Amino acid sequence: MRNEWMHGDAGAEEQAAGEGVSRRGFLKASAVAGLVLGFTIPDSNKFAAAQAGARKISQPNAFLHITPDGVVTVAVNRLEFGQGVHTSLPMLIAEELDADWSKVRAELAPAGDAYKDPGMGLQMTGGSGSVKNSFMQYREIGARARLMLVAAAAQQWKVAPEQCRTENGVVYGPAGQKASYGSLADAAMKLPVPLAVTLKDPKQFKVIGKPTRRIDARAKSTGKQQFGIDFTLPGTKVAVVAHPPVFGGKVASFDASRAMAVKGVVAVVQVPVDRGGSGVAVIADGYWPAKVGRDALVVEWDTASVGKVDTAAQMAAFRERAKAPGAVAQKADTSALASAPVKISAVYEFPYLAHAPMEPLNCLVDLKADSCAVWVGSQFQTVDHAAVAKTTGLAADKVTLNTMMAGGGFGRRAVPSSDYIVEAVNIAMAYRAGGHTGPVKLVWSREDDIRGGYYRPSYVHRADIGMDARGNIVAWDHAIVGQSILAGTPFEKFGVRNGVDGTMTEGMGKPYKVPLNLTTHIEQANVPVLWWRSVGSTHTAFVMETLIDEAAQAAKMDPVEYRRKLVGTDHPRHLAALELAVAKSGYGKKALPKGRAWGVAMHESFNSVVAYVVEASVVDGTPKLHKVTAGVHCNLAVNPMSVAAQVEGAALMALGTTLPGAEITLKDGVVEQWNFDRYTVARMVDMPQVDVFIVPSTEPPTGIGEPGLPPLAPAFANALARLTGKRLRKLPFDLASA
Repeated sequence: MRNEWMHGDAGAEEQAAGEGVSRRGFLKASAVAGLVLGFTIPDSNKFAAAQAGARKISQPNAFLHITPDGVVTVAVNRLEFGQGVHTSLPMLIAEELDADWSKVRAELAPAGDAYKDPGMGLQMTGGSGSVKNSFMQYREIGARARLMLVAAAAQQWKVAPEQCRTENGVVYGPAGQKASYGSLADAAMKLPVPLAVTLKDPKQFKVIGKPTRRIDARAKSTGKQQFGIDFTLPGTKVAVVAHPPVFGGKVASFDASRAMAVKGVVAVVQVPVDRGGSGVAVIADGYWPAKVGRDALVVEWDTASVGKVDTAAQMAAFRERAKAPGAVAQKADTSALASAPVKISAVYEFPYLAHAPMEPLNCLVDLKADSCAVWVGSQFQTVDHAAVAKTTGLAADKVTLNTMMAGGGFGRRAVPSSDYIVEAVNIAMAYRAGGHTGPVKLVWSREDDIRGGYYRPSYVHRADIGMDARGNIVAWDHAIVGQSILAGTPFEKFGVRNGVDGTMTEGMGKPYKVPLNLTTHIEQANVPVLWWRSVGSTHTAFVMETLIDEAAQAAKMDPVEYRRKLVGTDHPRHLAALELAVAKSGYGKKALPKGRAWGVAMHESFNSVVAYVVEASVVDGTPKLHKVTAGVHCNLAVNPMSVAAQVEGAALMALGTTLPGAEITLKDGVVEQWNFDRYTVARMVDMPQVDVFIVPSTEPPTGIGEPGLPPLAPAFANALARLTGKRLRKLPFDLASA
């Protein structure tokens, strides 16, 4: 079966992926020998099915290659940007293949129908769905390959396949025969792919569920790993762009003479940028002359026709809107609210948040007369590939999108508008139109990245809760105000229903048995917004878990016991995660040091539950998080080390949202933050001790990349409430104004 991992000029690329072979080396090997296994994606294309006339995907694809020396290379159909799929997905194949794990390698697959998420219908990395959605897919690939190798050995030995067994990359025969997978690969390649396979019982697992060090760890820790920002081709020029100061602004005029005088600058061109705006690209021999050239530009901007958001005015308007009910997301009887003997009324505010990955956005484009190849750390390969084809006017089969390792993303590399990729292509087109040839790499500076938009939206929540004399919640009226991240995107038609964006309300209510009447207001603003790690749960979990904690206090009940009462028996996974965190933390049993207090919160997102029990204090008026104990229910943990790492990282990222300065604000439409001296992210000094415990399970895995984030901030806030008596209603924290 033909290998289709690369669709462009393979000779142009010598990227080292982890400790595996280069893509060009992989192609050379596959051209002469080895097993390349085809696989048909199951017909479970949910996103495509949601679109009228969507084409079902059923095409053979190369996911697995075995070379004569026994090296097994797995095509990873996602973006690896720190979450560990470069290891966890190959683990699934290796388990069912009975491979020698020391010989397993990984390669990032390019954009292609072959690599679309079986459950989403798009090739993408998001929604904490990589392992969850490909769990069966990758296991079946391994199982089919194993049967083909066994069949090849059985033919050679003239025995029945049932008489053979496999272990650690070797097939063993009934009379003591043995053959390595590498020696059998050529013969196995010629056999038909089995349609039916029997997968292992979890009791038989030797790889899945075992703590496993990452395939890419050595390359990354020694600086050998190439990321998108590192990648180059011979003759590549680097472009930086002067963007309008207000989203959607346009160039009125510009003077490029001083920029062109900078040594190394080869071209200055006006180009379209996101949201109908325009900008000026400076193209040079390297990043530094391009940046210096941009700094030397003289640009007059036209921003008269675009909206200019002011954060203070926006939040005031949101607070006013929240007083009235909006579009109904969930209906409940709130008539008992007026006469309830105990009431809780609260207004919460959440700012815009930048994704701020360590690797700023970048994209390399090699545009030729009849083709275009792109190298980019894309979370949204299907969408981005189509955007490149549309922008260039080329047929889809003339466009190659190569997936590069990325240094973080948190959603920013999955943009429905493909903003920075389209920008890079427009620069390459303008450069070529000016008589130049050769590849161009767009690089955003840190300042570009933080001021570039596509933020987690700002929100206001208004809650009115009524409780009876026994501490029961008898009525809960709730309104949420903010921008929709789905409006205006291809996902709007099935993600926004009756005026309600489902991502705005996810995480509200469940698992608690409360009469929640929930409405929303979708507001318009000239600020690009996007999903941000854990999406709506970034704000809904904080609201729910701090209000539940406050209700427990009003009911004069222990917050853990109160949660148990409201959950009941309907959500055993929540209770299992909570009980594990409580037990491992020593909550209620051990005495805390003077000045410390416990905080508790739990939340489900992406079908996984994370419960936190934290220890916090206030030092010289500053909140301090000392210790975090996590109880995690993500069903089967394919790689417990990756699960722990994801929860640890998510906890730190969530802690960052509580720190002073962790907000994007605007004045007259201009973003006021532009680097880490003004936009706060958590640093090493902020990291608490984090202990992660996983609830044992053999059920198919659920998501883990995002669920560790939502409950951390509310657990921290609940601890601070016990220390200070103040309920925090805003992120980031401000004890002085609480």
